[in-house]
Amino acid sequence: MGMLCAVSFNRYGRLFYFDPGEFRPGVGDRVLVPTDDGPEVAECVWAAQWVSEDTDGFPRLVAMAADEDLRRDELLRKRKAEAKVAAKKLIRDHELPMKVVAVDHVLDQSGGQGARTTIYFTAPHRVDFRSLVRDLGATLHCRVELRQLSARDSARVQGGIGSCGRDLCCATFLNDFEPVTIRMAKDQDLPLNPLRISGACGRLMCCLKYEHPLYQQFQATAPAVGTRVSTPDGEGRVVGHSVPRDSVTVRMDADGSRCSCSRASVCGSRQAYEERY
Repeated sequence: MGMLCAVSFNRYGRLFYFDPGEFRPGVGDRVLVPTDDGPEVAECVWAAQWVSEDTDGFPRLVAMAADEDLRRDELLRKRKAEAKVAAKKLIRDHELPMKVVAVDHVLDQSGGQGARTTIYFTAPHRVDFRSLVRDLGATLHCRVELRQLSARDSARVQGGIGSCGRDLCCATFLNDFEPVTIRMAKDQDLPLNPLRISGACGRLMCCLKYEHPLYQQFQATAPAVGTRVSTPDGEGRVVGHSVPRDSVTVRMDADGSRCSCSRASVCGSRQAYEERY
C-alpha cells in the first residue's frame, strides 16, 4: 500500500503514474517528473492519494515545479511550435509526401538553443528526407532527427475521439499494442465492415481484444444455436445468443414464441446432442 498521483504532459493526454514521495500535489499543480532527457514539467490531474497496490515499482516525483521550471517549459513549447511550422513549410518546399504528427525538443544545459529536435511524421512509403534534414538543421540551428511513425503510433501521438465517444485508448492508457485479428470480430458477431470495426488509425479497433475472452467463455459454456434445451417456461430450441446479457434466445415448442433466458437456467438441462435446422 502506498500513495500515487497521475500527471499528464498535455491536456487530455496520456496519464503517467508516480509516487509523490514527500510531495502532495493537487489537481492542476505543476510538478517535475523524471524522463530520459531529464526532469520535465507535467500537470497533476489526479491528486496524490492512498492506493491498495504496491507502489515500490513506480518512479518518484522530482519536485514541485518552480518559476524557473515553468519559464523553461514555456520556452520548450515555443521551440516545438517553431520547429513544427518550419518543418511543414520545408516539407511543402521539397514536395515530400509527409505529414508532421508531433515534435519533440530538448534544450541544452544553458537553456539557449535546443540541443536536439525530433520530428515525427507519417508517410505512405519510405521517404528520402536527407536534404530536408539539412535544411531543417540550418533553419532551427540544432541537430534534427526525423522518425516515421506507423498508423497506430500516429493515432497514439495525435490522440482523438473514438467511435464510442471517448478518448482513444492508445492515447490515454494503453502501453503496448496487442494483436487484434478479424476472428475476434467474427466471434463477437460484428459486421465485417471496415468502417465499423476500424479505429482512428485505420486498423482493427484495439477494444475488440477487451471483450473477446468473455465471448470465448460464453461460447464454451452456452448451448449452441440449434440446440434443444429445457427452460423454466418449457422446452424449446436455441435461436440466438446475447453475450452482454449473458442470456440465450429460445423459440418455445408450445406456441413458437421467443423468450430470453439466462445462460445458467438452460445450461444445466441442455441435451448432449445438437440438431440443425
